[in-house]
Amino acid sequence: MDEQVVSRRSALIGGAGPFRMLVDFLSRSGYDTRRREPGVLDFTFGDPHEMQLPAYVEALREAALPQDELWFAYKQSEQPAQEAAAASLRRVVPLPWTGDDLRMTTGGFGAITVTMKALADPGDEVVYALPPWFLYEALALEAGLVPVKVAAIQPSFDLDLEAIAAVLTPRTRIVVVNTPNNPSGRIYPPEMLTALADLLEEASTRFGRRIWIVSDEPYNRIVFDGNTFHSPAQFYPHTVICYSYGKTLLAPGQRVGYVAVPPGVPGHDELLDAIDTMQIAGGWLFPNAVMQYAVPDLEALSLDLAGLTAKRDRLVGALRELGYEVSSPEGTFYLWPRSPIPDDEAFVAALSRRGVLVMPGALFETPGWFRICLTATAESIEAALPHFADVLDDVAAAAATPTAATDGQAEMSPLGTSL
Repeated sequence: MDEQVVSRRSALIGGAGPFRMLVDFLSRSGYDTRRREPGVLDFTFGDPHEMQLPAYVEALREAALPQDELWFAYKQSEQPAQEAAAASLRRVVPLPWTGDDLRMTTGGFGAITVTMKALADPGDEVVYALPPWFLYEALALEAGLVPVKVAAIQPSFDLDLEAIAAVLTPRTRIVVVNTPNNPSGRIYPPEMLTALADLLEEASTRFGRRIWIVSDEPYNRIVFDGNTFHSPAQFYPHTVICYSYGKTLLAPGQRVGYVAVPPGVPGHDELLDAIDTMQIAGGWLFPNAVMQYAVPDLEALSLDLAGLTAKRDRLVGALRELGYEVSSPEGTFYLWPRSPIPDDEAFVAALSRRGVLVMPGALFETPGWFRICLTATAESIEAALPHFADVLDDVAAAAATPTAATDGQAEMSPLGTSL
């Protein structure tokens, strides 16, 4: 008798490297308890570290007050939310979007999930660049797709177009583009997106099958220094945009986002119908009523971009003075410094022992780097700087005496937190 309890699919996803590291971190490292300890400075996830904007809370409060007996009835995509989102998208991605081009989703996460399943069949290939958002692989595997990974060019972290072209096959259905990029903060310029569009058009013609871009754009409004964001949809019409309000509003626990299919693209209506189907079949994957009612008001709100810029500039400048190699991100709310030692997990562990929590590049399948989240407070940044300085001495001493280990170093979680 076969005593297998869990499905092979769940075992495959659960064993995937980045996903396994993330789950171990969340479930067995004690992270949630440790980040609340006095003196611990948390720079891991894009969570809020200060109370939410009063206007955000008021928008949800107003949206929760029923106006008729169907206020909390089953919802798909609510037209007022679609129209408000389309009006905002027109300002960011200058195409003639209407509400009918969008479907509301449970954040960007849900948007990518249903888009992959609407576009691709099991066995199709999904290409994406490293470092990636650490759940692309899990989403692809869950959909029965084959992840194909291409390293970005270091240290610029531009897309390696030649490498992408080299991995395209007749089975390629999706290329994921994440700009502004998490974790590098890179905004891909028009010439790069134009070249990507040209190679995908050529490959689609050669293989006799359309390759689509899934453009993961949750940070497309978090842009620094007057930089201009450009979406792949402006250069390649066969692009589906996935957006999340959780980044701009710094409220990732309130799940709302959307999928947008460019107007006029061949297969427009068919693809949106397929997305509707996947949302229902996947377990009614629509945002709840309150979040959709609030979208028109939420569109007028944003995190403090000036304050975020100040934190970025302070931390980039200070780390450079200490001797770290770090670029100033063009967008997102992350820094992506190079680890001062090749073993980024050991470096992150050394920081963790000092009470500073960051993420290693290994979690993003790019060893030798680490990620710092700027949603922490300015006070936390100031408190962390002496530790960033002192840990350089720690890792230098450890490198000089590699066999000297303390009990605290005996077992570490994947993100360097003591178990």
